[in-house]
Amino acid sequence: SVILILSKMKDIEPAPQCQIRSFAPEKVAIVRERLARQEQEIERFARVFDSLGNRNRLRILLALEHEELCVCDVAQVLKLSVAATSHQLRALHERGWLKMRNDGKMVYYRLLPNVLREILEQGKTFLGDRIAS
Repeated sequence: SVILILSKMKDIEPAPQCQIRSFAPEKVAIVRERLARQEQEIERFARVFDSLGNRNRLRILLALEHEELCVCDVAQVLKLSVAATSHQLRALHERGWLKMRNDGKMVYYRLLPNVLREILEQGKTFLGDRIAS
């Protein structure tokens, strides 16, 4: 119940915090400026990582790893509705990670591994170069 949750929350210690507003305002200004220059890249990779952080989208990418599948078959593989699957496939297609083709009333998707591989390499470089240095 709510009372039980609230009583348990009282037992949680708050994370340590600084007691002053800023210890190194010069450093803060430099870091803010650096981040502002990278905002487009940050936004781009935030969308990439957000897409990859969605369990169903990741499962779709893996399901299409070796072969093309129609929307209804992907839905069966994932045990999702066709509508939910179609929504996720469309999002991945809009990212440019999937190729779509129509065959009458059927819609097929396949993974574009080279595109995804290139984006992942760029993400690795984007983060790795900054974190490793």
